[in-house]
Amino acid sequence: MHDPFSPTPLPSRAERRAQGRALRAALPRRAHATFAAPGDRPDTVLDTLRAAASGCLPHLVPLRYGRMVASPFAFFRGSAALMAADLATTPTTGAQVQASGDAHCANFGAFATGERNLVFDLNDFDETLRAPWEWDTRRLCASLVLAGREAGHGEADARFAARSAARAYRLHLRAYAQQPHIDVWYDRIDASEALADMAADARAHGRAMFDKASTRTHLHTLKKLAVQTPAGWRLRDDPPLLVHAADPQAEAMLEGVKACYLDSVAPDRRMLLSRYHLADWALKVTGVGSCGRRVLVLLLAADGDDVLFLQVKEARPSVLEPHAGPSVAHNPAHRIVRGQQLMQAATDPFLGWCSGGGFAYVRQLRDLKGRFELHAVTPRTLEEIAELCGWALARAHARTGDAVALGAYLGGGENFDEATAAFAVAYADQAERDHAALARVVARGDLEVETGPA
Repeated sequence: MHDPFSPTPLPSRAERRAQGRALRAALPRRAHATFAAPGDRPDTVLDTLRAAASGCLPHLVPLRYGRMVASPFAFFRGSAALMAADLATTPTTGAQVQASGDAHCANFGAFATGERNLVFDLNDFDETLRAPWEWDTRRLCASLVLAGREAGHGEADARFAARSAARAYRLHLRAYAQQPHIDVWYDRIDASEALADMAADARAHGRAMFDKASTRTHLHTLKKLAVQTPAGWRLRDDPPLLVHAADPQAEAMLEGVKACYLDSVAPDRRMLLSRYHLADWALKVTGVGSCGRRVLVLLLAADGDDVLFLQVKEARPSVLEPHAGPSVAHNPAHRIVRGQQLMQAATDPFLGWCSGGGFAYVRQLRDLKGRFELHAVTPRTLEEIAELCGWALARAHARTGDAVALGAYLGGGENFDEATAAFAVAYADQAERDHAALARVVARGDLEVETGPA
């Protein structure tokens, strides 16, 4: 990282543009279409999935597999480690950014800034690490092909959604390359801007997503997850999704939160948090890739229905680390918090981390958060969502990479868009084959699965 107080300037924009164009010789943009699966694929799939489930709560591992076997897109969401290994075999330019590591389209959505304004951005950073920028664009575009297929779209429409994301990424990155660094840093995609960018026939779906997010307040969560008792508010057991359980490691995680989480947040947040007390806590099941990991819900209460919900999530090494190198952060929780702060335009004001009983990070639960219902979208709406995702990813990469060099590499033509869409289709085909391999193992009874509530 460059020392801002050094008298030595960074290379000029002209020099960086030349560097970006020179990368085309090292990796032609059409080469982004390249993907070939290894020959020992079936064994690799199962070994990787079992390794990813290592350390999960044993009674939740069958539910984890049950969620993954539900569809190829669900499998894809839960197999970030498998794709990370695949991506490591694909060609890259060598340019790096703070990568998400799991930039599939269901990990983008609405959430609130500290000023309570809704924005659209990436919203999951468990795997974030400094890594090749191409890994994020390829995972995003492959996810859109799978999402399109799951929604019943034709193959041309699914491919076009992937191409739309790649094109939006390229165009927005080139736009950021023209802006002052401070403008890029402060840029955000607010709800009104996102809706205005959507075509009229898709805007209703976008407005419904943002409207739903605006209703998901702490009071709304209180009514869904808690019950009033003579002793005050308590979380309502809803097995297996939310349970009070005697788990020594979860209890150790909570002690870690009590010991050091407050040190990781700003003084004004510490003052606000001091108005509450811990009324109750429980273990929660989340997501697909996170299913089985220890996640705590903390119910903090003051008077009446003045409550605050925090989520404490176990942090583990990124799936990218075996391929991109170890993190420079202090520990996995610090890596996640640091990566989120680097990539997001407006970070959760209660985001922090702690150690003790392992490493964990803390954030708000559900507060003004929403996602698109991808299974119910039209091809036109999926295209618009793809463009928003590509825009958000370009903004994140422009903050932590060299937008000038990358924009010059990507160029004004569509070679990158077409090649990345071709990769997305090829990798979606591979994900479907991998999902089928998992389904066969389940059908034989070699892997225990459990279906449960979403």
